[in-house]
Amino acid sequence: MHYVSLIIEFLRGRPAVVFWTAALTQSLLWTVIPALFYSAPPGDVALLLAIGHEFVLGSYLGPPLAFWLGEIAFRVAGSFGLYVLAQACIVTAYWAVFTLGRAIVGTRHAVLGVLLMVGIAAFTVPSPDFGPAVLAAPLWALALLHYWRAVGEGQRGAWFLLALDLGLLLLANYVGLILFVLLVAFTLAAARGRRELRNPEPWIAGMLFAIAVFPHAAWLASAHDLVLEGFNDSAALAGRLSPGLWLCLALVASHLGLALLVALASGWPRQRNERAPELDRHPVEPFARLFVYVFALAPALCAIAIAFVSGRLGPLERVVPLVVLSGLAVVVAAGDRVLLYRERLVSSAWLALLVAPPVLVVLGLLLVPWTLAVDLKIAQPANLQASYFADTFQRRTGKPLAFVSGDARIAPLVALGAASRPRVYFAWAPQRSPWASAADVGAQGGILVWPAADNVGTPPATLKAQFSAMVPEVPRVFARAVQGLLPLIRVGWAVLRAPAP
Repeated sequence: MHYVSLIIEFLRGRPAVVFWTAALTQSLLWTVIPALFYSAPPGDVALLLAIGHEFVLGSYLGPPLAFWLGEIAFRVAGSFGLYVLAQACIVTAYWAVFTLGRAIVGTRHAVLGVLLMVGIAAFTVPSPDFGPAVLAAPLWALALLHYWRAVGEGQRGAWFLLALDLGLLLLANYVGLILFVLLVAFTLAAARGRRELRNPEPWIAGMLFAIAVFPHAAWLASAHDLVLEGFNDSAALAGRLSPGLWLCLALVASHLGLALLVALASGWPRQRNERAPELDRHPVEPFARLFVYVFALAPALCAIAIAFVSGRLGPLERVVPLVVLSGLAVVVAAGDRVLLYRERLVSSAWLALLVAPPVLVVLGLLLVPWTLAVDLKIAQPANLQASYFADTFQRRTGKPLAFVSGDARIAPLVALGAASRPRVYFAWAPQRSPWASAADVGAQGGILVWPAADNVGTPPATLKAQFSAMVPEVPRVFARAVQGLLPLIRVGWAVLRAPAP
């Protein structure tokens, strides 16, 4: 008698329960672990909030929507709110893919497509790092869902939802331009798409889309040089590799977990008479198959081509929007009858891909300082630094801290943790913070911070040139929660007092 695992029985009998259990479990893990163990936000979250605090129409990092939503979430619930927002984006992306999959391959196979997405690293480890790429993922998936409803199923009202999705996507991340161009090309190339264009809804939706993106487009017309300058920063991420080659490797590495699950489920190498449970579906129509393949492969190929031609990564450095349909594409390619060999081993591997990454993050925070002596961003004592400098400024001047500037990494962290939420002036690149100037900081007072390389706390020459009256203080020393073999953090600083009235 062939043994069938419990997860297979649930896939057959309660597939929607399997989907929600998997999606919500992953989101819970990547909300709780950062909230409990991160002493500083991951990635560029502090910088995102420094920009979002100003509610500008755009910045050198791109469109404004992710910055606005991040600032709102932080005001409502602090760092925990940011982690919840990030995971809400991931769950929404999963739901959109699941709903699209139900319409194309049926509920059971749609769940398989989402379960495979747990093996795509872009949706797991980097997901707490909320930003334009994380926000783009659900909007990208929703746009594909509503496009299918509009063109694939003939629901003419879905064109308006598609316009909303694409408008918000372009306000979240410029990578949305790839999807927009591909959707237009696919519509014109497919007979079914050209037939839908005879109706008025697509054209009305197009006008709504133009209205949604017009304010940022108007801003971009006058600030495109600033945005291009920000794109240049990402070229350093590739190191010695070309940006195009780096992106290829990043896409492949992100799919290693998915490839492992597929290899195990295929049972290769297997014996001739080895049995496996089956999950059947109705045949997928050719147009639906083409739709899934095109939008699973073409975005990544376009991104790689752009990276090779331009020599820049820009918003392509985070690949999560580009791989939204990878799991569903594998399920479509698997055929109408999917055989799941060695389901116990596959279930164990899937559970490991779900649980192991957050567990390894926690172990890394505890063990890396004692072994590799690597200074992790998420282990910085952000709140301790912020409270010290904010309290010092308050005691010396009798006013809440209004401005922070100095180092590109430390200053946003101090601004993030200070109770008064001071503004950040980008002394390292003044043109990137048009909301403030060195004169504003001097007029209202603030704190300057930088990494101290000596016992005197000598400030960087660029900082001294902008604030010639600054008087460096004795460097302040901070310890991490897990210090290990790492040296103490030494921060040079200076107080700028507002001139007396």
